[in-house]
This record gives sequence, structure tokens and C-alpha cells, in this order.
Amino acid sequence: MFPRESVPAGPILLRPPAGPDAAALAGCLAGAETARRLAGPPPCAPGEVLVRAKEIWERGGAALAVADAASGRCLGAVAVAPPDACGAAEIGCLIAPEARGRGLATAAVRALTAWAFRHGLARAEMRCDVENLAAQRLALAAGYSREGVLRAASPRPGGERADAVLFARLPQDSGDPVRPYLPPPPDGLTDGVVRLTPLTAADARDYHALACLPDVVAYAVPPLPPPFSDSLYRCRHAGARWLAGERADLAIRDAATGAFAGQIQLTHIVPPLGEAMLGYSVSPAYRGRGFAPRAVELLVGWAFTATPLSRIIAGTATGNAASHRVLEKTGFTREAVLRARLPGPDGTRYDDIQWVRLRPSPDR
Repeated sequence: MFPRESVPAGPILLRPPAGPDAAALAGCLAGAETARRLAGPPPCAPGEVLVRAKEIWERGGAALAVADAASGRCLGAVAVAPPDACGAAEIGCLIAPEARGRGLATAAVRALTAWAFRHGLARAEMRCDVENLAAQRLALAAGYSREGVLRAASPRPGGERADAVLFARLPQDSGDPVRPYLPPPPDGLTDGVVRLTPLTAADARDYHALACLPDVVAYAVPPLPPPFSDSLYRCRHAGARWLAGERADLAIRDAATGAFAGQIQLTHIVPPLGEAMLGYSVSPAYRGRGFAPRAVELLVGWAFTATPLSRIIAGTATGNAASHRVLEKTGFTREAVLRARLPGPDGTRYDDIQWVRLRPSPDR
């Protein structure tokens, strides 16, 4: 379907791979992180790399080397799979570790996508492992829109299957970068006592143990201990959902030791209203030490500084006095009582006290 030709892309040139590129391409595929994302063994032998590229061309796709436009040195590879019966094809890109951080992957994907559209492709897709945030950021930067999550669509070594986030771009799309509503997670958000870090799969067991404590379950919605699979899902998908602007999940850590001390999140994010809901819970060993109010102050302060949010709300059961004290201490005010809003055990209902903290006025 696609002609074997070179595609200029500013500082790089996309061109059919040649013999001298084979070793560089094999080196790209041999990295530990790349291997972890591949379904099977990577084609590390230089000759095998070129054979696979040839097969992609023969089946109607295109496999191109990403080369430095000035020197001709191979820096990676980009490919469009053979289009399916509906005219859609998946696009992928890999840049050598030493060449990353320069925007080359974005330039390569943008150029290849535009080139494929010029030659009749009806829809371009990028499928990213749910934990591969770099690939998801690349898709957004290249003008692809997030369309959803495909369950168990991303094979991993050893037979495991992970969810994949689907991004797509159409010929009529502008191709402009898609800006996430929430900026990237803060790096080193700390006050010296508490540190907030993005929630990841590595936190799943600590997160689950906290979520199953009776006094945490009592105020959960619904008030039931979650299965571990739900906790693992929450932690694995946290980064992808942050990029999607759906929620911001963070671990609360002891700044001195790095130990998991709790979790805090912004959920129910409504961009047209500039509003999000705050939630948090702290492990028993860290209660009574000010970790909850410190974490709230850090996250809300970041939200009002770095995001468009103007209202942070919270909801608490009438009997949750500890949470009331945290919110009062961190500048939240009671706004309303929603009668019988929260589900309790055995069909009971609880009133929901609504709290709010507003973005400070510019003149304050």
C-alpha cells in the first residue's frame, strides 16, 4: 500500500532501513525495558531485524529507520502496520535510549502519520500498555486522542496480558498536541515530613491493606472491602487515568523513610466547572502525627497552583469526626448536608456533609 520512500521530518529523516542500520536497530530492541513490553523475544540479531522490516513492507505496511538528517546515523525505528479491512492501522515508534528526550519520537510519529494519511490510510491507532506512560505521552504529543481502554489487549512476556490504552487520529484531525487537563505528576512534592508520589502497581499491597481496614471500609462507597484485583487495577491504571484527566492518585509517604503511609486522590474531575473531589486515608501507624492535613495541604496547594481547578470539594459521613478535623485544619468550610446520600451497611443510609475550599483570589 505504501511506497518505499524517505520521509523528511525536520531534524530526522524516515527512510527504509539498510544493512548498516541493522546493528543499531537490534540494540534498540535489546533494552530491558523494551523487552519487558514485547510479547515475545526481541529480534536482537541484526539480520532478523531487517527480515521483520521486509515482512512488514510485503504485507502492506511500512517500516522505516529514524535517522539523523545531518549525519545519517540510525537513531531508532518507526512503523505503520498493514491496514486492516476497515483501513485502520497501528503505528509504533522506538528511539535509542541515548537519543531520547529530544522530541524525536514525536517528530517521527507525526511525520509518519501524516505521510500514511497522504497515501490513503483512513485511521491511525496507537495502543499503549496501561503502565507505559511514556508511550501514552508520545501519542498525545503526536496529536492522537485517547479513546478508551482495551482489556487484556497488551501481551507481555511470560504469558501475562495487560490492558492497553487506545489512542487514534483521523485525517481530518488537526494533529496538534493533545494537552492533558492535569499537568504531569509533581516531582518531589514534599514539606519535609510528608512526600506525595504517584500511585503505581508497586503500591498495590500496601494500598489494599489500607483499603481493607474496618475503619476505612466503614466510610468507603460502598462500605465493602475491595478484592485485591480492584486494588491492583486502581494502582496499575493510576498513571494512565492521570494522563486522561480522570483522577490524580498519589501515595502518602514518610519523607524520611519513603514508607507508604496512606493514599490521597482528586476524583470526579469536572473540567467545565473547574471542580474536583478530594479523598484520603492514612495507615494506623501514621495517624495522630499530622500526615493527613500535611498531605491535603500539599495536594490542594499543588492543584491551585498547577491546574485550572477552582473548587476542591470533599464529602464526609456525619460520624467521621477525624476527617472533619483534617478538613477544618486545611481551610475547608462546610457547604451543605446531603441527606441520606451515603450507603451504609445492611441498607442503611448516612447524611453526607459537603466541604469546599476555593482557589485563592488573585488579590489576596
